[in-house]
Amino acid sequence: MGATKATPSVVRHPDGRWRCWWCGADPLYIGYHDTEWGVPSRDDQHLFEMLCLEGAQAGLSWITILRKRESYRRAFDGFDARKIARYTPQRIERLLADPGIVRNRLKVQAFVTNAQAFLELAGDGGLAKLVWGFAPAARRRRLRSRSEIPSSTPESDALGRELKRRGFKFVGTTIVYAFMQAVGIVDDHLQRCWAAR
Repeated sequence: MGATKATPSVVRHPDGRWRCWWCGADPLYIGYHDTEWGVPSRDDQHLFEMLCLEGAQAGLSWITILRKRESYRRAFDGFDARKIARYTPQRIERLLADPGIVRNRLKVQAFVTNAQAFLELAGDGGLAKLVWGFAPAARRRRLRSRSEIPSSTPESDALGRELKRRGFKFVGTTIVYAFMQAVGIVDDHLQRCWAAR
């Protein structure tokens, strides 16, 4: 979807700052845009949480997941992979009755599978070592328009394949690219955006 005068790539907010169009006017979304999206993270716990949440977002808008983030943290033991990896079928059934999360069986089960895969990576340097190994040569691409932002790249293709090989679920290239944007492996803030790093 290309930028037009009706749909600008950056929007000026009441505080005078220009921001990427997608954060709209919701204070929660603006805060996420300003303080987290595109900021490099090498914290395994944060990376695990974001990979799970990006998978949960599949087919939905990110703001839906962002609004449920605290409920996800509560429901999934603060994204403690050791605990999640041991969830029983009974625990999964209880999660599927929790209105605070997206109640999709495949997505909930993926959190458990991903926790198990995450723990397997511990002896191999962890998730951060793996995902940052697929970082492009240029993290910041100086994009001018929303139409220039890709939905996937060769790096997200390769990382998605490797995550899948390691046992992760909901790691298609589009989900993985959104994850790479979220955790700062790439920085897709547009040039006029104040948060462009």
